[in-house]
This record gives sequence, structure tokens and C-alpha cells, in this order.
Amino acid sequence: MNDLKSASPITQLKGVGPRVADRLDKIGITEIQDLLFHLPLRYEDRTRITPIGAVRPGTQVAVQGIIELTQIKFGRRRSLLCQISDGTGALVLRFFHFTAAQQKKLIRGRRLICFGEIRNGPATFEMVHPEYRPVAEGETVQMEEALTPIYPTTEGLHQISLRKLTDQALSLLKSDQDNLLQDYFSTIYLDDKHHWPLAEAIRFVHRPPPEAATDQLIAGTHPAQQRLAFEELLAHQLSMQSNRKEFKQHKAPLMIATGSLRQALISSLPFQLTAAQQRVISEVLNDLSKGEPMSRLVQGDVGSGKTLVAALAALQTIEAGFQVAIMAPTELLAEQHLHSFRRWFEPLDIPIIWIAGKLRATERRAALAAIAETDRCVVIGTHALFQDQVEFKKLGLSIVDEQHRFGVHQRLALREKGKTDGLTTHQLIMTATPIPRTLAMTAYADLDVSVIDELPPGRKPVTTIVIPDSRRDEVISRIASACVDGRQVYWVCTLIEESEVLQCQAATDTAQQLQAQLAEFSIGLIHGRMKKDEKTEVMGSFAAGEMDVLVATTVIEVGVDVPSASLMIIENAERLGLAQLHQLRGRVGRGARQSDCVLMYHPPLSDQGKARLAIMRETNDGFIISQQDLELRGPGEFLGTRQAGMMRFRIADLLRDQGLLPRVERVAKQIMESNTGIIQPLIQRWRSHGVDYADV
Repeated sequence: MNDLKSASPITQLKGVGPRVADRLDKIGITEIQDLLFHLPLRYEDRTRITPIGAVRPGTQVAVQGIIELTQIKFGRRRSLLCQISDGTGALVLRFFHFTAAQQKKLIRGRRLICFGEIRNGPATFEMVHPEYRPVAEGETVQMEEALTPIYPTTEGLHQISLRKLTDQALSLLKSDQDNLLQDYFSTIYLDDKHHWPLAEAIRFVHRPPPEAATDQLIAGTHPAQQRLAFEELLAHQLSMQSNRKEFKQHKAPLMIATGSLRQALISSLPFQLTAAQQRVISEVLNDLSKGEPMSRLVQGDVGSGKTLVAALAALQTIEAGFQVAIMAPTELLAEQHLHSFRRWFEPLDIPIIWIAGKLRATERRAALAAIAETDRCVVIGTHALFQDQVEFKKLGLSIVDEQHRFGVHQRLALREKGKTDGLTTHQLIMTATPIPRTLAMTAYADLDVSVIDELPPGRKPVTTIVIPDSRRDEVISRIASACVDGRQVYWVCTLIEESEVLQCQAATDTAQQLQAQLAEFSIGLIHGRMKKDEKTEVMGSFAAGEMDVLVATTVIEVGVDVPSASLMIIENAERLGLAQLHQLRGRVGRGARQSDCVLMYHPPLSDQGKARLAIMRETNDGFIISQQDLELRGPGEFLGTRQAGMMRFRIADLLRDQGLLPRVERVAKQIMESNTGIIQPLIQRWRSHGVDYADV
């Protein structure tokens, strides 16, 4: 064991044969160092017995009790129930998988010590499939001396096995002279709070001593954990910055133009650009004038005018003699862009080409031919844009809207489409989901970020009210009054199920009910399973004022722009996240009239549901809402699984550790500028099994 090094293959540890090695490889462990940095996901407190009368649902505890009754319960699933009591209370141990031998051992009068999660059962609290062992008469129960680490694992790899293997790896760190793990930090990179020696922090986090602060460890805020979280966040930041630096080494076309097309569009607009739009356009044009590829994220609140910024960037590119591709995540949003760009660009004699998955074969062939042959044009579509059959003649700029809906690979695949003559395409990325700065500086550290933090003048804040669905009749009356007053109304149907079929059926049923209750008004319907032509016709009718109420699923979340619509009803609003509610609410408030949004919920509301709806009632500021959304849902749900997948942290938590991020950013910049040799070793240590996004 003494001649092993941290870079040695994991197979050199006792108990790691080919089968175990294969399972370890599935969770990214191939070397002993990988095992040292395979850190506990959480801890279980097995240091003390909790009286059964004091347990609470959702907690994991150790309890001790005497079996009072064991029986097999038959229902939808056969289960073995074992009721235990300790004099302070009783709970049930429930086993769905059990053997006859196991049943015989769980006999009345036997004392057990059990560990598991407390859940609400039909009659009393339960533990489902707890760990347990019998306690002999007169036996003194020996509890664990410290918290028990629980590791991320995979099928066939048990916690006990991982703990035994980790013990072997930790034994290599007992002597500092072995120098098994290089500690890359000097005191200039860490403040006193985080200046734990690396090996000491690793040992502490894997095997907390009995005197360790239990509350801190469980919360993830112990200085040893923060020392490692800081290094992991730094490795991620360095990885993203290195990708950015490498990308900036590529050459990109210079978009040199007089700006006559841009000025022509600006002059035709019935409004003035906001100062924020002008600032962001200037940043984008500056990027396009360089010989390195632009990679810029433009974020702004609902209705802030991002699409116009994209249009002006496109005109600069087209005037310079290149093509522009605009990719949206849904056909409905892509069609909205198609409508806007045709309205702006056709008077300027700029061809617009549409490419989507549902095109007829002849239409598709014509579109593909036009893309391959037309120098100066705009190509608008969905995921179909980056398919192999699409060959651009001279792509200079790709614009990706609502980019969090796409996988990172898809965004980069579109960028790769423009690689010709050694030049790389410029890329502009847009999102109407404002991203808290702490999250943006981590998730999008490889991008330049512009923020349109100003709405067009004259916009009135949307008034939001929250009511239970028991007051549905009042809502119907409110709709009738609005329609009499010449206002148009959205009614959004949501379902907790993921089935698009069920969502569409719910919207269809709602439209029929509203038509019966509001017979004198015109009720329209739009959902994701309608044909493209049908959706276009419905939206066209609604935008033209030929329809009073539009019943829709959440397909209208982004991109739909009907200024005359000034009332929105969102049914089952408690089922949606804050960002989605804010996006939906943003479909109203686009005209001069006062707009209203009614969030209708089905009681009882959970505490988080109450918090979400209260935030929506209190503010229209998308950046405040996004910060609250991040705190309620966490970064994984906030970014979407596709984006969050690029940040699978081992110990860091973006929400918990956001206070570390400003210092992480400063230290990363310092290291990048000093060009020290620790960059790649640090990245390799923490990110060795991540995706290399610079080489997709």
C-alpha cells in the first residue's frame, strides 16, 4: 500500500476486481485520486437514538423499539408491516421486498435498532425499507461516533463498499511526506476561512471526527467543505475561462458595413430605441467588428426588445455579405420570429428562409437549396437548423433564442455550421429568463453578458391577483366585462402531468366550457398538437382582434406579441415555477392599456406554492423574480436539466455557496493572467469526467 500514489489505478486497492472497477468507472472513478474527490453527497446522523415520540416526517433518524406486531398486508402491493414501540410512541416498518426467513426473525417481543427516513403512513409514521438489526437482551448499543457519509453511487455499488474503499484511499494521506495530493494554493489564493490544507480537508469531509459541528456539516457550510467547494468552483471557472480563451483564438469574419440597413430599419420604427437597447447594440456591433468570434449572451426582461437587438446585429452581418441563422426551441416561437423579421426585412429586400421539421418534402428541398445558394439572407427555424442536410453557403452569425431550452451541444453544433475557410461563426444568445448574476457568472462564464435592463417607455406594470379556483365564476364575469370593454383575454391551462395529449385535452375542454358560459363572445384554442397552419390561423385571428378569448397551453409562454391583449388567467398557477409564470404574464402589458393577470390556484397551497404566488403578486421585476426562483427551486431546475448537466458539482452548491463566487471569479482571473501551471491540473482534478465544451 505504501508505494501507491493518488494517480494509481483504482484496481490497486483491495477488493477492486474487474466487476467493481466497471461499476466505479460508471461514477467517474478510475484512479485513487478520483475516489478521494468522490465526496459525500450528504451525512446521516447515527450517533444517537431518537425517541419515537419525537420523530418528524422527512427526517432520517435512528430509533430503538420492541416489535409489537408483524403482519402481511395485501393491497395494490403486498407488504410486510412490523410495528415497533419504545414507550414514547410507535411507528411501522414497511417492507415491499422481503423473504420468509426475514418475516420469521421479525417476531413479537424482539428489540430492534433501525435507521431510515420517517414518512407519513395511513395510520402512523413509517419507515420504508429501513436498515435494522436485532439487539440482544442486555446488549449495550454502540452508536456511531461521528456522522455517516453517504456517497453518490450506482447500481450494485453499496455504501459500505464505498466507505471501505475510501478508508483505503484515506490511509494514503496519513503522512504529508507522501505528497499524494498536490495542494496548488498558496495563501494568496485563499482567505483564512478557507485556508485548510487540502489533505486535511479531504480527510475531514470523508470522515468527520466526533467533535465536528454536526449542523455545519449537514448544511454544507463547515470550513473544510467550503475549502473544497471553493476549489471546485474555481476549477469550473478556470475550465470555462480556458474554453473562452481557446475559442477567442479562432478567427471570425469581420462584419464591416456602413450601417445603412440598420439605419433604414431604425428609421421605419414607430418608437425610439431605449438607452439599454442602444448600449447592448453597441456592444454587439463592437464584437462583430473584431477578428475573433463573438459569443455573447443578451438577457433582458419580458418585452425589453431583445429581438430588435438581434435584428440589428443580423442587418450588420447581412450588409457585410453573410448569412444569419436564427434558432428557436419551438415552432410557435420560431414562427413569431418569422413574422417579425418578414415585417422588418422584406421592405429592405432581404430574403427570409424558413426551415422546420414539419415542412413538406418539396418545401424542404427548396429551403435547403436556398440556404446553400443565397449569400445574404436570414434563415429561421427550430432544431432542424443544425441537422446534417442543412448546408450554409456563408453563415456569419447564429442567433439562439431561449437558449436554456437547448442542450449545450445543440448550440455549439449550430456554431460549427459556419466554419468555412478557417473562420468561426459569431454567436448571439438570447434569453427572456433573467439570470441572477451569481448564477450567470458560473453557468455562462464562457460568454460575454449584456443586460437590457430597461423596458420601453409607457409600459404599465401588470397588476396581479391570486385567487382560489372556487371563485371561478367571478373570473368568468371579469372576462365578460373585459370583452365588453374591448379587451382581449388569454386563458392558460396547465397540468401537472407531462403528457401533451392530456394538456391539449384540458385546453379543449376549457375552451368548450368558456364558449358555453360566454356565448356572445368568440373563444379560440391553441395547443401544441395543432398543425402549423392551424396555429398560425388562430394566432393571426387573435392578433387581428377577431377573437375575444384565446385558450392555450403553455405554448404561448414566449414570443407571442398581441398588444391588445390585456387580461390573462392562469389556471392551476401553483403548478408552475416563477420563471414560467413571469414569462406567461409577459404576454399581456404590451399595449397602452392597464393589464391584469389572475393566478387561479387549487387549494390547499403548499408553503412553497404560497411563496411563489406571493412573489408574483408583489413584483414585476424579472431579476428579482429570478433570484427568488433560484432560491426556491435551486440551479438545476432553474437552468433546466440540459444546462445544469454541465455543472455536476461534487461538493459545491451554487445556491448555498454563491457568496464564494465573487472571490472565485477574482482568483480565476488572477491565475489566468499569471498563466501558472496549475490550471490544467486543477481542471483535471475536478472536471475530468465532464464534457469538453470547447471541442464539441
